[in-house]
Amino acid sequence: MAGYSSLEILAIQQAYESMLSDIHPYVNAPEHLALIDKAYRYCLEKYDGRYLVSGKAYMLHLIEMARIAVLEVGLGYISVVASFLHGIDYKENVSIKELEKEFGKTVAIVLEDFSEISKLDTEKVAYNSDNFQVMFLSLIDDMRSVLLKIVHRVYDVRNQADVEPDRLAKYFHEIKYIYIPILHRLGLYKLKAELEGQSMLYENPEVFHEIEAKIEATQEARRQTAEKFVARISEAIDAELERTKRNGKPKFAYSIKWRLKSIPSIYAKMKAQNVPFEEVYDLMAARVIIRCALKDEQECCWSVYSAITNIYDPMPERLRDWITKPKATGYESLHTTVKYDDKLWFEVQIRTTRMDDIAETGQAAHYLYKGEKQTSEEWLLNVREVLENPGLVSFENSYKKIYKSDKIFIFTPEGDLKQLPVGSTVLDFAYEVHTRVGETCNGARVNGRMVPIRHELKNGDKVEIITSKKQSPRADWLNAVVTEKAKNKIRRYLKEQELKESELGKGMLQRRLKNWKLPFSETVVDMLVKEFKLENSLQLYHQISTEKIDIAEVKRILTTKFGESAEKSEKPVPELIETGKKDLQTETAEALSIGEDIENVTYKLAKCCNPIPGDHVFGFVTNEGTISIHRTNCPNAKGLQQRYGYRIINVKWNGMESNVSQATIRIYGHDVMGLLGKITKVISDDLEVNMKNIVFNSDKEGFFEGKIVVQISDVDALDQLIARIKSIEGIMEVVRID
Repeated sequence: MAGYSSLEILAIQQAYESMLSDIHPYVNAPEHLALIDKAYRYCLEKYDGRYLVSGKAYMLHLIEMARIAVLEVGLGYISVVASFLHGIDYKENVSIKELEKEFGKTVAIVLEDFSEISKLDTEKVAYNSDNFQVMFLSLIDDMRSVLLKIVHRVYDVRNQADVEPDRLAKYFHEIKYIYIPILHRLGLYKLKAELEGQSMLYENPEVFHEIEAKIEATQEARRQTAEKFVARISEAIDAELERTKRNGKPKFAYSIKWRLKSIPSIYAKMKAQNVPFEEVYDLMAARVIIRCALKDEQECCWSVYSAITNIYDPMPERLRDWITKPKATGYESLHTTVKYDDKLWFEVQIRTTRMDDIAETGQAAHYLYKGEKQTSEEWLLNVREVLENPGLVSFENSYKKIYKSDKIFIFTPEGDLKQLPVGSTVLDFAYEVHTRVGETCNGARVNGRMVPIRHELKNGDKVEIITSKKQSPRADWLNAVVTEKAKNKIRRYLKEQELKESELGKGMLQRRLKNWKLPFSETVVDMLVKEFKLENSLQLYHQISTEKIDIAEVKRILTTKFGESAEKSEKPVPELIETGKKDLQTETAEALSIGEDIENVTYKLAKCCNPIPGDHVFGFVTNEGTISIHRTNCPNAKGLQQRYGYRIINVKWNGMESNVSQATIRIYGHDVMGLLGKITKVISDDLEVNMKNIVFNSDKEGFFEGKIVVQISDVDALDQLIARIKSIEGIMEVVRID
């Protein structure tokens, strides 16, 4: 790459010297100027021969950014150095460590933060998210990086020929949703108005030019109206000054200027009031600027307000008193809207010269008037607090040391934001997205790179969760998460699984005891709990189910305890056989067959669990003498057995193969196009199962949950149906729920 020509070098040097001259009132310490010059010469060497798309020397862009940073934003020498060096780490492959060595730690922090926010994929961000601004601020340590980014965008809109066309749309998107709100909160209204105008011109050029043409067409008439309005105000103020002279001198001096409101402001009013341009009632504004002693400021402002409202009727609801209670940015002014004639209203702003300077240049000017040195940039310590706390009424009350947020913000693949504590892992994020996603999380792609579930996330990461149908929570997952939400979800799942496995273990123990001709009773269970040194029966059942307790060891203990006579006993199990109904009493453990013609016996299938042929079931003798058939894992089974054990009987299926029963299944998975059609095809067409009811609900994360009521012949047919649905792509879980 050829270097700059001698003429280009001369133009760059002249621009640099002009910039130094302009900022000299604010940046003039010899050591600061020396660091600026070092940065300038460093960049001149690194960027020698680099041009913008317009053909302009890249160095001229850096010099102009430095000028804007100081003169229009109120930054100091650190930001001038950073203006020269911004982006050099990735443009010229210079390490931050090298820059820190050459220019100091503070400059390095600003540059590193600038690079961090430059990496954000802002095109996909949901800007209306409450989390976005907090996330944006939490990425950085030094607010100068954000302000430097604003300076960059101001340069871009003023020099659009220097920007690649495909980048311009992205920049205006950032300006609209990120930087204009920040400028408003910081009180940099002049830059805010400029960016608003440029953004509207870029997005809605036809509307912009239409309003502009109407303004020009009525310019002379509006000028005459405004001059008459201002003249009457001037007469009223002069009369007030004459009346309140002190030692023959007026209390204050003043000037008045008027303006037509900006085109974006007029357009906003047209939309808000739903009227055409001609019917917007408050297009014009006047400003009274007072010169007086600091101690007299409020009195003088209210004197002017009184004089104006004596001749023009005010709109009480439009009075804004930011003198008594300034905005968080330091903005002070008294606003009122007064009626000029039947159709025209004027907004009038009343402020002192001090207040006007602060209104034009924001917080930097506020600190100048407090007597602070601008070069120290102490006002920057307040920027974060002002942005994070819009409700603050006093700028002085917002003074706090900058702190690093204890939260991180993670992007989903769609650009949504999730807020998590520092130290959160992929698994925390998965549970934050959705419980089912967390339960089936098998890893993730973080910024395009595959990582395990324990990978710790960093602020601004983009995370795509990988799920697997075969994955499920384990106890060691509790050590892989930090959020209480994830921990509680994992614990709940493990508890539910423990209860399910305990039910299975209980059934296993019941069947074995029956085979061994031993009673299943509370006494027997308590004895086993003590023998294995467990806390309760649930632990016993769970360890039998998970084979942590060998069932052979259980038999050995019970045989030893009851002896040979117990092993040979033919006595039926009390909880399963005993009944108070003589016509059903039996001396054997043989079960009652459901489906046969049984004299004097009426049975029905319980609605609470809808048993179907093939389910493990038991019978319960009701008060009416009928038998209610329940599944052994029915929610009511435990209560019935504990309270009415003498009314429980053994039953089995027989001769009901031709009957049709009802079952409900729950389906969960990714909501992909055509999935419902595939599910109904498997049920109705492939397996010829009748659907009685179907309900599906989707959420905003792209997952669905559905419930289907089917008519089914037996458990085997239901198991086949569940297996076929599980094989459909996108299905994560299929379970029977009644």
